[in-house]
Amino acid sequence: MNILVVNCGSSSVKYQLIDMDKSAVMAKGDVSRIGMSGAVLTHRPYGRSEVKVTGDILDHIMAIQYVISILLSVNHGVIKDKSEIHAVGHRVVHGGEKFSESVIIEREVLRGIRHLIDLAPLHNPHNIRGIDAAMKALPDVPQVAVFDTAFHHKMPPEAFIYGIPYVLYKKYGIRRYGFHGTSHLYVTSRAAVLSGGKPEDYKMISCHLGNGASVTAVNHGISVDTSMGFTPLEGLLMGTRCGDMDPAVILHVMGREELSLHEANTLMNKHSGLSGVSGVSSDMREIIKSAKEGHSNAQLAFNIYCYRLKKYIGAYAAAMGGLDHIVFTGGIGENSPDVREKTCEGLQFLGVEIDKEKNLAAVGKELEISNGNSRVKVMAIPTNEELVIARDTMNLVENRGK
Repeated sequence: MNILVVNCGSSSVKYQLIDMDKSAVMAKGDVSRIGMSGAVLTHRPYGRSEVKVTGDILDHIMAIQYVISILLSVNHGVIKDKSEIHAVGHRVVHGGEKFSESVIIEREVLRGIRHLIDLAPLHNPHNIRGIDAAMKALPDVPQVAVFDTAFHHKMPPEAFIYGIPYVLYKKYGIRRYGFHGTSHLYVTSRAAVLSGGKPEDYKMISCHLGNGASVTAVNHGISVDTSMGFTPLEGLLMGTRCGDMDPAVILHVMGREELSLHEANTLMNKHSGLSGVSGVSSDMREIIKSAKEGHSNAQLAFNIYCYRLKKYIGAYAAAMGGLDHIVFTGGIGENSPDVREKTCEGLQFLGVEIDKEKNLAAVGKELEISNGNSRVKVMAIPTNEELVIARDTMNLVENRGK
C-alpha cells in the first residue's frame, strides 16, 4: 500500500509518499511560499537528484495538484497513475477531547475538526485546507486524520487539569492537551525496540527539541504528562516561544506597553524564547556559535534552555517513580551534542552518565549516548512522524468495515 502523508502549514505543504509494503520512502518534498510570489516545490525522489519547480501556487489546492503532478512526472515521478496512491494521511495538530485516536475522515469528522479551530487557530485551519485540497484532487481515495494530541489522551486528570475554576474546563475545554504526540510515540517505541523490549516495559522521558519543543513522561507506553499545554506555548523555552512563566507577567507587560491581545500573543509566540533572550537568533546552532564567541546573552539563552529541560526530566522521573530511558529527538535533540551534554550534567543522581565520544558521534544518527555505568539509557533517535501517520492510515484503511 502506498500512503501519501501530508502536513500543511499556513503557506506550506510537506509530503512523503511511502511504500508501506517495503517500509520505504518513494519520494518526499515540500511546497513553500504558497500564495506568495516565487512559490517553490522541492521534490526529492528516492535515489535521484532533488528537483525544484517554481510557479504561481495560489492556494493549497494548487499545491496538492503540483505535488501529485510531480509524483506522476515522467522524468521525476515515482508512480504512473493516481490510482497508485491508495490512501492519504494528514497531520492534524489538535484533536481536542473528541478525537483520542486517528480516524478516517468523513463529513462528521471534518465538522469536528472545524469545531476545534478555537483551540488551535494557528494550526487546524491550515490542516483543514490540506484535507479539502487532497479530497478534491483524490476524491475516491480514503483520507485519514492523525492528531498530534491523541498520544496524550490518557493523561490522568491531575496532569491535565489547570488550577482555574473547573467550570472553565467544562465550558471551554481549557486543559492540558500536549502536542508532538506522533514524535513522542515513535521515538519511545523505537527506543524500546533498540533495548530489546516493548514500550510497556519501560519508564521513559522523550525530549522533542526543535523550534517548537516538548518533553513527555511515557510510563509503560502511556503518556502521563507533557510540557506543552492548552496550546504549544507552555513548557520549555523554544525558538521564539517563551514557555513557562508567571501569567501575571504578560498582564503587567500589556499594561505597561499598552499591548492588544493580538500583540501580546505575538510577543509570546514570535519574539520570545531563544530569540528574545539572546537577541541573536532562534536557531540553536547560531546560539551556540555566538555563546562560544563570548556573547553573554546567547550563553544565557543556552543555559536557560538546558536548565528548563533538566528540571522537566527531574520532575517527570519523580512523577513516574523511576526512569529507564531518556530519548532526545527533533532537529536540536538529534543534532546538538552540546544541548544533550549540558542537559544531562548533574543528573548522575538519577543514574544518568553520558559517554562524551558517543554523544559527539550522535549527530543525525540513531545511537545510545550513555556509558556502560549509566543506570538510565540515554539515546538520540531521529524522529519519523510521517511513518507513524502512514502506519495509522494503513491500519485504518485495511480494517475499515471489519
